[in-house]
Amino acid sequence: MRGNIAQLMQQAQKMQENMQRAQEDLANLEITGSAGGGMVNVTITGRMECRKVRIDPSVLGDPEMAEDLVAAAFNDAVNKVNAESQSRMSAATAGMQMPPGMKLPF
Repeated sequence: MRGNIAQLMQQAQKMQENMQRAQEDLANLEITGSAGGGMVNVTITGRMECRKVRIDPSVLGDPEMAEDLVAAAFNDAVNKVNAESQSRMSAATAGMQMPPGMKLPF
């Protein structure tokens, strides 16, 4: 019984280290979302901080369309960051059985 607990504790510690490394990698990650066939691009970090917005000059003639495209590009970038985060966190917990319904990071 003690062997199982010790093994479980080692797995938990390794998982915690892997998760911390994955979170650090995500913080340094920059992902670009786009809209309008690339007419608007928004680059954000893994911490959801906006780094860059690029708008094709042809879009600026229609302010409403520009606003919609910026929002869509930002949402695209956020969705990509969330997908990458989920992928990396899943990899960090590989091999560790998690109770049903438990989500990471805590």
